[in-house]
Amino acid sequence: MTISSRFAVAIHALSLLELNKDGVNTSDYIASSVNTNPVVIRRILGMLNKAGIVQVRPGVAGTRLARSVSELTLLDIYRAVEVVEEDALFAIHEKPNPNCPVGKHIQESIEPVFSAAQHAMEQTLAKVSLEEIVGKLNHVACDNDQNAPE
Repeated sequence: MTISSRFAVAIHALSLLELNKDGVNTSDYIASSVNTNPVVIRRILGMLNKAGIVQVRPGVAGTRLARSVSELTLLDIYRAVEVVEEDALFAIHEKPNPNCPVGKHIQESIEPVFSAAQHAMEQTLAKVSLEEIVGKLNHVACDNDQNAPE
């Protein structure tokens, strides 16, 4: 089991919006890049719109970034699409056996570790801007174009 792919799809879509900012970015266009259904893209764009990260105009084709890629962090994007509450990234089974010495104390033993792990991940995401991701994409695209067979 992994964290939802919405986060990676959102980064993909936002990077595409930046790289194609002069073009028309429909959900069909974005979905073709992600290789998914446009409904999935519309759902994610709705979350990003609600968070103020993109501008979606009902009835008008095209989505655009509402904020600069330099001020958008991966944590902003993660929070917009994952909807993970504080200290809730790792689920703990709810009803261990209270008569068992392990079951009686397992939650209080692992909750602080899980909380620290989530905070560490979030701190890492907060240090990376979407601009850095787009820059890496530009670099990789240029390298691949130079190495492409003719």
